[in-house]
Amino acid sequence: MIEVLFARERDVAGWAADHAAGRRPGAWPYGLEALRESDPQATVGSVGEPGRLQVLRDRLLPRRASSSGSSGSAASIGVTWDENVARRMLLMTAHDEMYTGVIWVTDRVERGQDVGRMRDVLRRMSGLWVISRGQVEPLRRFVGEDGPPVGFFTFGVDADFFAARPWPARPMVLSVGGDRDRDPATLFAALARVHAERPDVELMVQTTSDTAPPEGVTVVPHVSHRELAELYARSSVVAVATRDNLHASGMTVSLEAMATGRPVVMTDTPGIEDYVEHERTGLLAPVGDAQALAAHVLRLLGDEDEARRLGAAGRAAVEERLTTRHLAASLAQFVGR
Repeated sequence: MIEVLFARERDVAGWAADHAAGRRPGAWPYGLEALRESDPQATVGSVGEPGRLQVLRDRLLPRRASSSGSSGSAASIGVTWDENVARRMLLMTAHDEMYTGVIWVTDRVERGQDVGRMRDVLRRMSGLWVISRGQVEPLRRFVGEDGPPVGFFTFGVDADFFAARPWPARPMVLSVGGDRDRDPATLFAALARVHAERPDVELMVQTTSDTAPPEGVTVVPHVSHRELAELYARSSVVAVATRDNLHASGMTVSLEAMATGRPVVMTDTPGIEDYVEHERTGLLAPVGDAQALAAHVLRLLGDEDEARRLGAAGRAAVEERLTTRHLAASLAQFVGR
């Protein structure tokens, strides 16, 4: 039986209640309730930060998960979304088999940053997966040739919550997201040029960055999932700028926009081509190139037919291979269920 674990502060019960009320996509975060299609007994839970006792116990009696399939059909299987929760699972509620996604550690290693005992944590998993192709080889190098298997499959979006919507009457460029690899300086420089050439276009950015926005750009720090869906519906172009990274920062926004039927303009980083296909579902610009980003946005603002074509192709790509059900099916196959 699969148990999907999230950090306690994620509040999975509250998430499910919000989903039932139509306020969030997916009954579980990332739509992983779709794992029940492969394992009807799959459950969801949460795990807190381990205390000193758990850390000490692990140092004295380290627990290593079984390799895939070695425990048979009765094995308890723990699944976490990222490596930080995997550490909690290992120390607090170890399972016979343990699998985790890896998001952040590959970039930290590439940048020479301290990752603590994360290599040890990951080497004790039954399997690791990534949702950016750019992470596969760096992660394999990190855990070693004798480490657990590394799988790759694509992320998915709730295509019902982020449904295809009619084209807006007024043009708007939307940018969303504020993870550690967003590039607000390049984004704002691009939007400044867009505003200079198209002052009639509304420019909306959701970010928690303290970078000052240029004239003509409206910034909001937070929006709910339901508010976000409405912002996508109002937009005619969705733009994302990121710095160089391996985990395909911005993939979630790109898929939500594509599901809504909106073209995406974003930074071309390793792995992003599995989500945004240049000249088919969106347009890609080099890292840090504000002029190229602005030129792509202006091109789509000036050609509504092309913008609609790219948006429709994006929606089709989501339906074909980039929904939460596709994600859950790939994950279920990876853990052998």
